[in-house]
Amino acid sequence: MSYQIIGDSCTDLTKEQKESGEYKLVPLTLEIGADTFVDDENFNQSLFIEKMKAYPDSPKSACPAPEAYMDLFDKADDIYVVTLSSQLSGSYNSAEVARQMYLEQETKNIAIIDSKSASVGQTLLAMKIKELAEVGLPFEKVVEEVCKFRDEQDTMFVLEDLENLRKNGRLSNIKALLANVLNIKPVMGATPEGTIIQLDQTRGMKKALVKMAELAAEKAIRPEKKILGVAHCNNYELATFVRDEIMKRAGFKDSIIVDTAGVSTLYANDGGIIISF
Repeated sequence: MSYQIIGDSCTDLTKEQKESGEYKLVPLTLEIGADTFVDDENFNQSLFIEKMKAYPDSPKSACPAPEAYMDLFDKADDIYVVTLSSQLSGSYNSAEVARQMYLEQETKNIAIIDSKSASVGQTLLAMKIKELAEVGLPFEKVVEEVCKFRDEQDTMFVLEDLENLRKNGRLSNIKALLANVLNIKPVMGATPEGTIIQLDQTRGMKKALVKMAELAAEKAIRPEKKILGVAHCNNYELATFVRDEIMKRAGFKDSIIVDTAGVSTLYANDGGIIISF
């Protein structure tokens, strides 16, 4: 049986994964005032960051139309779709609508998997699907195992710039001001349902990344069997720093580092670091 792995564009891939063609991405659309950015291979990260910094309000994202997912459902016998957390975007609901519409006309194995994560967390799920499908597991077993994998997964992040948290109301103006003045960097994570929570905070970016590394080492389940994923927004140096800090505390079998595409750039902002494992 042939298979196809589909992600929305919050799935941040390595250069090799992009070039392989093994993963098909459905783009979200990003809006900064009157400016619209399609989160595809032509996304201009530096221009987007520049526009975000200049815009006084929160940037917005629009999920793909169901038809955008449906257009890819003919690519293989078994279809696996990994989406951004349903708590953060309507992408999951759009993909689920696409599945229902498609199955009204055709018979096919289609799984819509809510990552309950974002960015490189989605990437790790897509990689797990590929691993399981390649060894010939039946569709239902792949879905079952991937959902187990997801439910053990953790995603955390540290932001260099807190402006988007302030703009979208996740951080009050007073707290944002104090954080900037005192150089406080919150360490953020996700609940099992995929909503964002604060785990800790420190003064200074590197100290926050070390704290995140410590938390990752505490939370990691069987790291010797898993891959550590690190995503960065225009900050490769600190991405390698936090990878090394985590790897010396928890023996993950491997690691990947990816640059954020559009949606993840909107969340992480310039300098942000995201990890998943």
